[in-house]
Amino acid sequence: MTDTELVSLARAVMARAYAPYSGFQVGAALLAVSGRVYLGCNMESASYSPTICAERTAFAKAVSEGERAFATIAVVGGRNGVDSDFCPPCGVCRQVMREFCPDDFRILLGRADGAIRVFTLAQLLPESFSL
Repeated sequence: MTDTELVSLARAVMARAYAPYSGFQVGAALLAVSGRVYLGCNMESASYSPTICAERTAFAKAVSEGERAFATIAVVGGRNGVDSDFCPPCGVCRQVMREFCPDDFRILLGRADGAIRVFTLAQLLPESFSL
């Protein structure tokens, strides 16, 4: 699967986000080493703390189906479903990625004009801790 295809899947699932409070929709497409792709979108809650990010939704779906090895995740997001700028994962999502992914795990950030930025987990979460 190409980076562009993975970003397109993240953009498509962004439309399913439940974000009535912030209006900020996020979509994620997680590529497992097995070749399967797991999609996730953010889901807000009125009390905010139970809110779950798109990236963690994708990881939870994958892990619940037995996946433990991951290659790449694509993330897009923006107000009212318009991904006009890059949307990097929050700190909590980066730590979840660290739980399952090596330093060279790829994180793709896409935006509507077709631009894609590529980072490794080590770049976005330096000096991290894990098992």
